[in-house]
Amino acid sequence: MSHGPRSGLSAVSSALLAMSRHLEVRDVLKTIVASARELLDAEYAALGVPDDHGGFAQFVVDGVSDAQWKAIGPLPRQHGILAAMLHEAKPERLADVREDPRFEGWPAAHPDMSDFLGLPIRDGDEIIGALFLANKRCPKPEGGCGFTPEDEELLTILAQHAAIALTNARLYERSRELTIAEERSRLAHELHDAVSQKLFSLRLTAQAAAALVDRDPSRAKGELQQVAALAAEAADELRAAVVELRPAALDEDGLVATLRTHIQVLDRAHTARVTFDSHGVRALPAAQEEAMLRVAQEALHNALRHSGGSRVDVTLVKCGPGVVLRVTDDGSGFEPASTRRAGRHLGLVSMRDRTSGVGGTLTVESAPGKGTTIEMEVPGG
Repeated sequence: MSHGPRSGLSAVSSALLAMSRHLEVRDVLKTIVASARELLDAEYAALGVPDDHGGFAQFVVDGVSDAQWKAIGPLPRQHGILAAMLHEAKPERLADVREDPRFEGWPAAHPDMSDFLGLPIRDGDEIIGALFLANKRCPKPEGGCGFTPEDEELLTILAQHAAIALTNARLYERSRELTIAEERSRLAHELHDAVSQKLFSLRLTAQAAAALVDRDPSRAKGELQQVAALAAEAADELRAAVVELRPAALDEDGLVATLRTHIQVLDRAHTARVTFDSHGVRALPAAQEEAMLRVAQEALHNALRHSGGSRVDVTLVKCGPGVVLRVTDDGSGFEPASTRRAGRHLGLVSMRDRTSGVGGTLTVESAPGKGTTIEMEVPGG
């Protein structure tokens, strides 16, 4: 090994801690690869997660620039040395990968590699990935490999912990998918129970108005006004249900862009002015982003539906060691303590639960005639 025992142990500890901090599969893969490359002082590192079609579902590299990676082209297939690690489930330590009879060449833009150390990542009997390093940064023995048996042993330890981290990340993502599915099922029931009942009442009232048009226009007018009121209520129920769905844009665009788009839509849909401002916020863990989006949606819903204000301002800013979401309206306000005693929580219980679930804090400032400010702070960002 190129590190002394103390520095080597410290490096392993840092690598394992880094892997344990992440829950998203892609983040875990990147951390594994970067940790392995740094730990063994290699020029290149990569990790491939195989699919069931002879390719890789994910393939993460470290030591290759974005421009180089783009020039290399499509993801590699399961062939040559990579296939051997996946199918034979044994380590590969080679003095020069190009001289191995299984070597099948590289794309033109692929960086040149010589000495090679690779091994499978196993979860029990299942091979869930292949981790490999190339070009050890050290003087190489004549005709020998820069990677030592001690390096192989160290990488094996790292791969064992990588399997745990990767499995945990997969379980987390699966759990989140199930939660979203359950949420959608719950919303479907709500739509059936609330909106469908409104639409049924709407249909009956419209039929009554049609029957009264000729013989009692005055009563027919009253029924039509009821039709308009029921239609508005149904629209509100639909809007509230749709807001509860996790937008696909959150995964694709992140919290800032998703909030900005959502608020632009609300600004067009309501008479109140709705604004958004953000600065200094980087990407947050997915759970925190979803919680902040949910709290923002609930606070906006309350402000636009209940406050009677003419303006709602939303800000998302970096503040010290955390990120702060603030939703402020100039509406009628309320007395938080009285609201709790009356059993009208205005979604505050849900907002507090979501906030505490991601390690944050929620504060509510309001008074009759003074508007309302809801502030959520989470660590990180």
